[in-house]
Amino acid sequence: MLNVRLLTLVGIVLGAAAMRLIPHLPNFTPIMAIALFGGAYFANKKAAFAVPLAAMYLSDLFLGFDGSMPFVYGSFALTVCLGLMIQGRCSPLRIGSFALGGSVLFFIITNFGVWLSGSLYPRTVEGLIACYIAAIPFFGNTLLGDAMYTLVLFGGFALAQRYSSALRKGPAPVLGGNA
Repeated sequence: MLNVRLLTLVGIVLGAAAMRLIPHLPNFTPIMAIALFGGAYFANKKAAFAVPLAAMYLSDLFLGFDGSMPFVYGSFALTVCLGLMIQGRCSPLRIGSFALGGSVLFFIITNFGVWLSGSLYPRTVEGLIACYIAAIPFFGNTLLGDAMYTLVLFGGFALAQRYSSALRKGPAPVLGGNA
């Protein structure tokens, strides 16, 4: 039997990941919101990580990869962990706080990765500081994108739950069991 809630959640995550493929402002993407949403709504921890990571990977097949990708995916996985901490206790304040935390986490980790894996900055403390300073203008777009996509994903799903009883039943189980 098809699980409407699970299929809806997977569809939301894949749809949001597809948004990375359309033209957008630098760093104005749904990355963090997808990870937070996946952690908050997939009951099975494997699915909470696998579905958002697979969606991210699929969009990266079109966008390309670079040396900082382990840091991007690492921060993405940590943001899924933040979402797991929201599970079953979603409130606007809690979601907003964790979204802000995910944005800061992404900024710190990915810019460290740019500094460590690239050749733009010397591998000194001064180079690391210069890397973070150069990234500050992009952080505004990160915060705005994360806020907008978090609102759309969490708010949209809450609205859908209001009108569909099939979506209201706790976190979605994974196909084939509840392991």
